[in-house]
Amino acid sequence: MRRVTGIGGIFFQARDPKALGAWYRQHLGIDVQDWGGAAFSWTDADGRPTGGTTIWSVGPADGQPFAPGTAPFMVNYRVEDLAALLQALRAEGCQVLDKTDDSEYGKFGWVIDPEGNKVELWQPPPGQ
Repeated sequence: MRRVTGIGGIFFQARDPKALGAWYRQHLGIDVQDWGGAAFSWTDADGRPTGGTTIWSVGPADGQPFAPGTAPFMVNYRVEDLAALLQALRAEGCQVLDKTDDSEYGKFGWVIDPEGNKVELWQPPPGQ
């Protein structure tokens, strides 16, 4: 079974998400949208779209969106078979969260790494 096939997104917290988003827009050219992030479309070496995206998103530092993780960031990894991977991770003794989500955006599950970081696993919907 293939496990991680790519990075689906990078999510992190900021004291002032709007100001930080503006900094990234001005200085690094990231097209930060009103929702607080940007979607980078995957392309081949010639710049032709290949059908995937990677999300970059900055959100407020209040609350605990990455709990029970302890870091102010979370990496989202693309996977081919979320249910099989979560089952394998549990069998290997990993701290897999019971909650999963299934929406029009795909299937999501979470595991906590040995350093306390919440890791999001994402199985995109068919065709993505």
